[in-house]
Amino acid sequence: MRRRLFAFAFASGLVLSAALPAAAITGNYRPDDEHPFVGLVAFYDSDWVFIHRCTIELLSPTVGLTAGHCTNDPSQPHGAVAAHARAWFLQDVGSHYNPATQHDDVTGYPDSCVGTLGNGLGAWCAESSTMFNYGFDNFAGFPNIHDIGIVIFDQSIAEPEYATLASANTVDHLATARGTQDVTFRVSGYGLSFSLATPPNPHGQGNGQNRALSFRVRLQADETLTNLENQNTLGFSIATNGNGDGRGGTCSGDSGGPMLWPATSNQVVAVTSWGVSNAGCRGLGYYYRTDRGEVLDWIHHVVGDSRWSQITVS
Repeated sequence: MRRRLFAFAFASGLVLSAALPAAAITGNYRPDDEHPFVGLVAFYDSDWVFIHRCTIELLSPTVGLTAGHCTNDPSQPHGAVAAHARAWFLQDVGSHYNPATQHDDVTGYPDSCVGTLGNGLGAWCAESSTMFNYGFDNFAGFPNIHDIGIVIFDQSIAEPEYATLASANTVDHLATARGTQDVTFRVSGYGLSFSLATPPNPHGQGNGQNRALSFRVRLQADETLTNLENQNTLGFSIATNGNGDGRGGTCSGDSGGPMLWPATSNQVVAVTSWGVSNAGCRGLGYYYRTDRGEVLDWIHHVVGDSRWSQITVS
């Protein structure tokens, strides 16, 4: 059976668990209060009309790292970027989201940085009209799909710590002798968390379609390395398994979120990128590597020397 690829971006509260972008942490997930630099980011067209949402991590007070398919505006040709973005750096961004009003009155998600929590602009919320796409264009060039995006925020967000970028080729050695090495990765994001099966119809049929539920809160989980060099990765991506005791996977909405290694560090080695439609957000996940010289050089180029000097490469 032919497998369909899907990117892990996500546009609404309830979605079909079919060919979609990556969303939320599934399986054995837990609340993430450990990574304050990870935020929920929404993208908009030139009229500030919502396109989709993803996960993003701050590399500095103004530079955010995410997936290329997140910064991409799919309504435009050839990988064009969205006109605007807005990000909330809170553990709970949208648990009070009202599907009827399509708004969270507490944080203002997805319409503003203002809610009953107060005006978070420049505190825990930031906006942007400057972003870049490494070249993601609907999986062209697979498996080297260039799934990296950068967002430059207009407001600085002060956090006690920021994500760091792993230096080039950091995880290359994990391709061999995996049984003697640390192959546990940690992921964080705001995507889908579990599926709700549709009830049977009057004819006793059902469960043909699943709906995925998102809390819009930051969750984290641990995953185990599966492969770095098979036909789906070829050194460009990291494949991990989120099934099993103590492990959790990624799904729609988690796209762009950090893959951290070692798991207890803030060191980003990849961003949540894609999966396969028959994985049900519970099987293999694929993460586009940031620890490659070409990617690091591109990030340096688009952010410029001044901003690059504020980013830690470890």
